[in-house]
Amino acid sequence: AVREALRGATVAGAPVLLTGYSELEAGGEPAEAGAPLVETLIAAGGALVVLAWVFGSFLSIVPLLVAAIAILTSLLVIWGLTTITNVSIIVQFIVPLIGLGVAIDYALLIVTRWREEREAGRDNDAAVQRSMETAGSAVVFSGITVGVSLVALVVLPVPFLQSIGYAGLLIPLISVLVAITLLPVILATVGPRLDWPRLRRGSQESRGWATWASLVVRRRWLASGVALVILAALLVPALSLKAGDPLADSLATGGEAYEGLALLQDSGIGAGVLLPFEVLARQSDPVGVASALGGVDGVRAVVAPEGGAWRIGDSAVILAMADADANSESGRDTLARVKGVAEDLPGTVQVGGLPALNADFIDAVFGNFPLLVGLVALVTFVLLVRAFRSLLLPLKAVILNVLSVGAAYGVMVLVWQEGYGAELIWDYTATGSITPFVPLTVFAFLFGLSMDYEVFILARMREEYDRSGSTNEAIVRGIGYTGRLVTSAAVILFFAFAALGSGPFVPVKILATGLAAGILLDATVIRALLVPATVSLLGDWNWWLPGWLDRLMSPRGSQHSQHTHGPTVAPVAVRDHEAPSSNASV
Repeated sequence: AVREALRGATVAGAPVLLTGYSELEAGGEPAEAGAPLVETLIAAGGALVVLAWVFGSFLSIVPLLVAAIAILTSLLVIWGLTTITNVSIIVQFIVPLIGLGVAIDYALLIVTRWREEREAGRDNDAAVQRSMETAGSAVVFSGITVGVSLVALVVLPVPFLQSIGYAGLLIPLISVLVAITLLPVILATVGPRLDWPRLRRGSQESRGWATWASLVVRRRWLASGVALVILAALLVPALSLKAGDPLADSLATGGEAYEGLALLQDSGIGAGVLLPFEVLARQSDPVGVASALGGVDGVRAVVAPEGGAWRIGDSAVILAMADADANSESGRDTLARVKGVAEDLPGTVQVGGLPALNADFIDAVFGNFPLLVGLVALVTFVLLVRAFRSLLLPLKAVILNVLSVGAAYGVMVLVWQEGYGAELIWDYTATGSITPFVPLTVFAFLFGLSMDYEVFILARMREEYDRSGSTNEAIVRGIGYTGRLVTSAAVILFFAFAALGSGPFVPVKILATGLAAGILLDATVIRALLVPATVSLLGDWNWWLPGWLDRLMSPRGSQHSQHTHGPTVAPVAVRDHEAPSSNASV
């Protein structure tokens, strides 16, 4: 309505431009309504190419079908949630694109295992049953671990983050539900007919990945060192992460709002007027409050208009405008000084507005963030101990996931906060800070999604170890069977996050950058290098579990018990590069 009212208006012959923070965020044009259908279709197209390469048959459409049903079901449930709670607009980007990656991941794991069992000579029904006992079990545990990490957003007392948490929690759980109900029915009925023309035949084990795993095992110290150097190089900039909304001049590269901001800056007024400090004075003289705040260092101007729109009873609204962008370091310092002066004024004088809201948000949420991370890590650890019958494997998995998230933070800082690559890729300048909700959301999603890959790989290693009793053989065969799967899943998720980054909002682009970088780092540096190298270094200790804890968690059976108690139990076979620990008997 304001835009229409200003159409054609002039002042002294000069045109009137509509600008502001939200206008810049929308690119200077009215934001378009509707779900990101185009972005989802682009990501689905990329996923179909990857799936066609993996299967070489019409089976490639099955994971997409599972994803479509999971996404639509999730959206339907979220639509129901809107009747009882507010749901952020960002949810309509997150659900289709992250749901696409997660659901395809789960279906990919089960279908690949089903195909492997058929190659081994099982009839179709037996292959479906065996794939659900193995891959299906891993999918259930993966979905639970993703859900646990997303509970971190639900329990925070911030409705905006809670709505993202609800949506994120529904995506993996509904994807798991579809994968363990509808998918086995498809495989048991039309699965064999869809597995045509079988352009990719033979064993589901990848020779290339098995060879790579053998190389990593032989050079495990070197592989660990290289991976840790890469992660350390990204963890260092992560330590300088500044939480805050993007600077105004980083939000748009053209349009009416951008032109208006440029004129404000050229005039010397600056961007501070776009986000004024909104002061509420009760039982206090508005003129006196305005005079006091006007003398604060860094405040350009203060206005306290009269009239019913600004004053009701003993309450009045006063606007204080800073010299600098309120989201800059200088602007935050000015806000702190304004708050300090307001506290000493007579009556009740409170400072609000978006900059003050962000400051309160950061204090309320980030103060408890380490505790939240610790609780999520602890619950995940307990679940993985139950899944892997080990103490060290889950501990290592949690630590590596935290490192992966930290490295993703480093990429966000380098690209957006510092501006290395933002202008090249998106034609945006450095934001100067990271939108406060993004680090929390990246942790919640990335910790869970990365654990997916950890579960896929380690579950297969556990299975191979139970079969052979050799840690290094379990690594080689485990990576051989899951390497191509994890890589394909990571590429599909990367396509989804790249499509998410094409959305119109800078915070969504920052979120997509962190998720995409985290997934790529996780599938390459973490899973291809650090996981096999550290499992090899730990040797038989990987499988150690105290007897009392093993009995408490319902022993897996006599055929596995000889390998579940770590280095005090003899390995079945010892390679020349796999020496048993000093207290093991051969």
